[in-house]
Amino acid sequence: MQWETVIGLEVHVQLATRSKIFSGASTAFGAEPNTQACAVDLGMPGVLPVLNESAVAMAVQFGLAVHADIPEVSVFDRKNYFYPDLPKGYQTSQMYHPIVGPGEVEIGFDDGTTKRIRIHHAHLEEDAGKSLHEDFHGMTGVDLNRAGTPLLEIVSEPDMRSAKEAAAYLRAIHSIVTYLGISDGNMAEGSMRCDVNVSVRPKGQEAFGTRAEIKNVNSFRFVERAIAFEVERQIELIEDGGKVVQETRLFDPERDETRSMRTKEEANDYRYFPCPDLLPVVLDNAYVEHLRDSLPELPADKRARFENELGLSAYDASVLSASRDVAEYFEAVKEVCGDAKQAANWVQGELTGALNRENLAIADSPISSRQLGELIARILDDTINGKAAKEVFQALWNGQGESADAIIEAKGLKQVTDSGAIEAMIDQVIAESPAQVAQYRDSEPEKRGKMIGYFVGQVMKASRGTANPQQVNTLLKEKLDALL
Repeated sequence: MQWETVIGLEVHVQLATRSKIFSGASTAFGAEPNTQACAVDLGMPGVLPVLNESAVAMAVQFGLAVHADIPEVSVFDRKNYFYPDLPKGYQTSQMYHPIVGPGEVEIGFDDGTTKRIRIHHAHLEEDAGKSLHEDFHGMTGVDLNRAGTPLLEIVSEPDMRSAKEAAAYLRAIHSIVTYLGISDGNMAEGSMRCDVNVSVRPKGQEAFGTRAEIKNVNSFRFVERAIAFEVERQIELIEDGGKVVQETRLFDPERDETRSMRTKEEANDYRYFPCPDLLPVVLDNAYVEHLRDSLPELPADKRARFENELGLSAYDASVLSASRDVAEYFEAVKEVCGDAKQAANWVQGELTGALNRENLAIADSPISSRQLGELIARILDDTINGKAAKEVFQALWNGQGESADAIIEAKGLKQVTDSGAIEAMIDQVIAESPAQVAQYRDSEPEKRGKMIGYFVGQVMKASRGTANPQQVNTLLKEKLDALL
């Protein structure tokens, strides 16, 4: 039997507000445990929550970015359940009237194809605290710094059919929220994580299979691995005569497997009811339009502009527009050097390779966009050749000079383009290579193209890599062919 995978994601995005969603406590990451939780976060008697307007604005901006409906009225509800790191005994969320309605996200693939994934809704809620299990000798510690941190939960429709599509969708959401500046998207710090709902069904069947929910997956790679394991598990279970149970599972990246945590609760298990301490949120049209006007150029628009205005390939445009930091760096390089294609090549090639080797983000690059743009400009105006450019790049990376020009001057890397000087070096190499000249002269014409490489290498060595390679090739061929 052939099987079809059905996937939906619930993405939890921590919003980049300075204070929590219902209190003035700080949301800064990395503080000592329980130093950023106030009486409101703990639900102490007599305290009342006050909604953070910045969280509302960020949620609406996201909705506008994904072409979603923005309801005029949204309502907060209490989601009641007991957990050690939820001191109030309930989580303030939005169940019945979320702040963002149906929308959609377009995802793209390396082959140029695209697919639209529908968003069911997105709602605001507060985060719970964090249970700590290490170093407590069989007990559990609780850190409530995260309690009350504003989250935007983005719920997709079950439109994805592969792990690859799910990862592409998650990357698209990450790209949108970081472009908007509503989250730093740092998955390692928990700023973005997702619950993955996975089921399988026989191909051609309309009804969905029973789904399992994999909780709190915090990397693109883990999402793909968790789905791959879960799909195989469910198919094997069904084909062996068993049944998939609706449950919550945990992904263990060390064992590369999912494990059962608990049977899946339904909405009625949480006893949702409207929060009596918070009024409905009413958004007038003028407020929504003001937020629409404040939106930056978004990834899809930037990708289209890179293709249509700068002439980049669909692949280059997609890679360079995926991250706002990368896109802004690339555009700054292009402004300095004046050549979009060369800027794209260097940003995606030499720079990205160096950043990956050092595990650095582009924001932490030792080479500024101005420095890289000036280096590329020196290649384009034939001041240096490609080999010298890599030497200059490494010197800039190591902080050995303020500019490409200064390094070129200090290291004597300026390209030799004087044909007389190049001819003199060629004459010397030919004179010192009688055996190779004879071999070239006696070879079949179709083999001489490869043999000329020896002479080019000797000339470049004599010039310490500064001779113009194109001129060297042209003049060498003329002089060697004259000896035939």
